[in-house]
Amino acid sequence: MERLQKKIATSGYASRRKAEELIKAGKVMVNHELVTEMGVLVKDTDVIQIEDHILDSTKEDHVYYLLYKPEAVIASTNDEKNRKVVTDLINEERRIYPIGRLDYNTTGIILLTNDGEFANFMMHPSNNIDKVYLVKINGLIKAEAINQLKKGVSIDGVKTSPAKVKLKSYNTKNSTSILHITIHEGKNHQIKKMFEAVGYEVVKLKRESIGFLTLEGLKPGEYRTLTIKEVKTLFSMK
Repeated sequence: MERLQKKIATSGYASRRKAEELIKAGKVMVNHELVTEMGVLVKDTDVIQIEDHILDSTKEDHVYYLLYKPEAVIASTNDEKNRKVVTDLINEERRIYPIGRLDYNTTGIILLTNDGEFANFMMHPSNNIDKVYLVKINGLIKAEAINQLKKGVSIDGVKTSPAKVKLKSYNTKNSTSILHITIHEGKNHQIKKMFEAVGYEVVKLKRESIGFLTLEGLKPGEYRTLTIKEVKTLFSMK
């Protein structure tokens, strides 16, 4: 037997965090009875229903993909405006979903999987997995602003964790700056909001790496599978 939220996560339906949200929202039934509390134990023979979806009790093999997300693609499994989503770019019959998010016009590395435990581990900020972004902003950034970003800034009423920030170049003709910034959180629009907090607009954004994983050998729209060694190494990075 295992906890309901873990069962949902290991099935690949959603991350554990999302599974807990579904349970609290009254969207999960076990053997046709509504469950809204955490910690309920379930067996493989129990019928688990999430809204109108019956969870397959058969554990499918986990898959892990690294995608070079291009511009104009949604980091989701579907889009109400029928725009292209990241799962459209990967030839995989099993249900997979992106880990975290990248904005519509943000490019770079994104991971996709059907392993809810892995997704939850990679997204949780307490695991301190670095994410490195290449950022282009309007304006010639001042040293004071860089120091503020390094210490953490307030966005949406919450202070961000200290970041690593390195100025790569200035373009005095176009009045733009290019920087590398490293964070381990994943708040909504976090990089853009961080720079807004110190007075600068992000005009181009690319995520170059997650932990030790990079985009080496890939072009926008291309992907590869992660090796078992890579997955195990990521799990050991906490």
